[in-house]
Amino acid sequence: MSLAETGPANTNSPQLTEADQVARMQRVLNLQRDAHTKAGPPSAEKRIEWLDKAIALLVDHQQAIAEALREDFGHRSVHATLLTDVAGSIGPLKHAKAHVRRWMRREKRSVSPALLGLFGARAYIEFQPKGVVGVISPWNFPVNLTFAPLAGIFAAGNRAMIKPSEFTPRTSELMDRMFRSAYDESEVAVFTGGPDVGGAFSKLPFDHLLFTGATSIAHHVMRAAADNLVPLTLELGGKSPVVVGRSANMDLAAKRIMMGKTLNAGQICLAPDYVLVPQENTRDFVTAAEGAIAKMFSTLKDNPDYTSVINQRHFDRLQGYIDDARAKGAEIVEINPAHENFTQQPFHKIPPTLVLNPTDDMQIMKDEIFGPLLPVKTYSQVDEAIGYVNDHPRPLGLYYFGSDSAEQERVLTRTTSGGVTVNDVVMHVSMEDLPFGGVGPSGMGSYHGVDGFRTFSHAKSVFSQAKNDITAMMRPPYGEKIMKMMSSQIKR
Repeated sequence: MSLAETGPANTNSPQLTEADQVARMQRVLNLQRDAHTKAGPPSAEKRIEWLDKAIALLVDHQQAIAEALREDFGHRSVHATLLTDVAGSIGPLKHAKAHVRRWMRREKRSVSPALLGLFGARAYIEFQPKGVVGVISPWNFPVNLTFAPLAGIFAAGNRAMIKPSEFTPRTSELMDRMFRSAYDESEVAVFTGGPDVGGAFSKLPFDHLLFTGATSIAHHVMRAAADNLVPLTLELGGKSPVVVGRSANMDLAAKRIMMGKTLNAGQICLAPDYVLVPQENTRDFVTAAEGAIAKMFSTLKDNPDYTSVINQRHFDRLQGYIDDARAKGAEIVEINPAHENFTQQPFHKIPPTLVLNPTDDMQIMKDEIFGPLLPVKTYSQVDEAIGYVNDHPRPLGLYYFGSDSAEQERVLTRTTSGGVTVNDVVMHVSMEDLPFGGVGPSGMGSYHGVDGFRTFSHAKSVFSQAKNDITAMMRPPYGEKIMKMMSSQIKR
C-alpha cells in the first residue's frame, strides 16, 4: 500500500484546525523534550538509524514528491525536483551518516597554565545534543530545506519539530505523512497550517530554531524567539550579485548564470539577482544569454523542464517589476526562443527577461526578485562594481567570473557575502564540507556538514583537575608563594 493510500493518521490530520495544531505543538514539544531527557544522548547507531530513515523516505517517495510539487507550483520540472529536492537532500544525509562517528568524538584542548597538564589535568569539549530543534521551511524547495537540515540535527542527536510552508500544501501534507510513517512523534513531528500556526510555532521555547525564508518574516521570528532566548539560525536571501570580469569567457558565464536564473524559475534564495558587466560587453552578454536560453529551452510555455512561478500573487509581483522598470526607462529583453504568447496559459510561467541599465529607483533593484528576471548593470572599472555591491545590504551569495586572479582576489576581499562561487553560481551551497549561511540581513549562523553538527550541538567545556593538590596556593591564607606566582603572570 502506498503512503498516499494510507491517508493521514488521526494524530495530525490535515483536517485539524489551526487552533488544534497550535494546542498540539506544546504537547509534542513536552513529549520530545521528555523523551530526550529520559533517553540521554543517542548513540551513533541511533543517529544513523534516524538518518537512514530519512534517506529511505526520499528514495521511496521520490515520484510522490515530484507530483506534489508539480501540483503546488502549477507546473514544476520533475527532473529539477529530483535534482534539487530529492538528490539534493540525500547527499547531506549520506555525508552526515559517513562522518557522524568522527564528529561525535571529544575534542581535546590545551590546559592553562601548561604546568597543570604535566600533573594530569585535562581539558576537552563534549558535543552534546541541544534537545528539540524547530525547523521552519519555505515553499521554494520545501523538501530539500526540510530534509537537508535534518542531516545536522539528527547527527547532533536532536529531535525535530517542523513547520513547512502553507504555500505548498500538498507537499507539506505529503511530508507529514512520510515522517509519521517512519518516526515516532517523540522523534519528529510536522505541523501544517497557515500564518497563525507559523506564528505560534516561532514562539515555542525550542532548544534551537532554524528559519529559512524572507528577511521580512525573519524579523517577526527573531522577536518571537527572543522571548524565550531561543538560539537562532536564519537562512535568508538578498540580492546576490554577479561580477563578470573582462577576462571572463562570456559564453560560458552566460550559460552558467542563466542556468542559475532559470532553475526553479529563479525562485532560489541564491539565484543571481543582478549582473555587473563591463560597459563594452553588455550586448555580448545579452547575445550569449539569448543563446544559452535557446539551447536549454527551445520552447518555454509547454516545456516540462521550465518551471512555473509559484502562484498568482508572485506572478503579478514579477510582472509589476517589469512594468515599473520599462516605465522608468530600462530596456526590457524578453528571451522567448519560440516567440510564444504567454497571455493565455494554464500556469504562471514568465519567460527569462533581462532588464538592461536599471536604476536604483526601480522596484526590481530594491527587492529580492525570486523569479526569472535578471537586471544587467554596467561598470567601467571593477572598483565601481565592488563599490555598488558594498553600497547595498550584504547578500547571501556573490559570484565572480573571470581568469584574472588579482581581480578575483580584489572582488572577494573587498566585498562581504554569506558565501562565494567563482566561475559559476549557486554551487557553493552543494559543498557539504563548507558552512552555508548569510551575513547581516542575509542570515545569521550557518549549517551543512560538520558546521551543521556543531550548530545543533552544545559544545560543553569540560576541565578535569589533576589529582595533586597543586592549586592549594590559591586558597587563603595567602603568602609568599602566591605572590611569586602572581609576579610571574602579571607582566608584559
